[in-house]
Amino acid sequence: MQPMNKHDVSKPIRDIAYETLKQAIITGELPAGHRIVETVYANKLHISRTPLREAFRKLELDGLVSCEVRRGVIVRAFTIDDIEEIYGIRNALMMLITPSVMENISDEDIDELEGILKLMDVSEQAADAVALAVQNRQFHRTIENISDKRRILRVIDSQEEYITRFSAMAIASIVRRTSAHEEHHQMLEHLKQRDIEKFATLMNHHLEESKTVCLKAVDGHVGNILPKRMNA
Repeated sequence: MQPMNKHDVSKPIRDIAYETLKQAIITGELPAGHRIVETVYANKLHISRTPLREAFRKLELDGLVSCEVRRGVIVRAFTIDDIEEIYGIRNALMMLITPSVMENISDEDIDELEGILKLMDVSEQAADAVALAVQNRQFHRTIENISDKRRILRVIDSQEEYITRFSAMAIASIVRRTSAHEEHHQMLEHLKQRDIEKFATLMNHHLEESKTVCLKAVDGHVGNILPKRMNA
């Protein structure tokens, strides 16, 4: 983990510490069960212990860490409940912004989405799940931004790290990767036709299938995921 960038004067140190630790947990740099020792991480991040403790409190509210007696701050695993909740939020918000996507989409937007899909075609052919996961999120983010629903997009942004990690898990499945890629092409066709009903139905199915793949990964205890919610 790199020391924080203190040149970002627009944010309090506690918020920068929170975002730095949150990213490390979401990406798996700090794995489930890892003990975050206050003095060690204050030195690593080059900050005092007070803003670090404030960051811990925010992480605990997010459900990313638990504060345990005599053990300190422990990184929590993702759970079935987490996956269900994040996908529930994302799917509901996507359905809310779909009418605005259809109203606002332009030929330039279509061209941009086609360009992303061409890159995804190459990654799919090469079975490059890492590149495909990044491009997948770029494709979906582009569609979301077309809505221009700024308040809703801010809520989506607040879940971005989770969405990225869960999407990468879904893309990592060979079967899901192939079917999801086909669905992206179908989505674009529905957007071209301005067919809101078909697009919304497919998007709902697409996100539900991604959720199902992530839930199946729980059975193998993949990454920072466990099948039952841990008590703080």
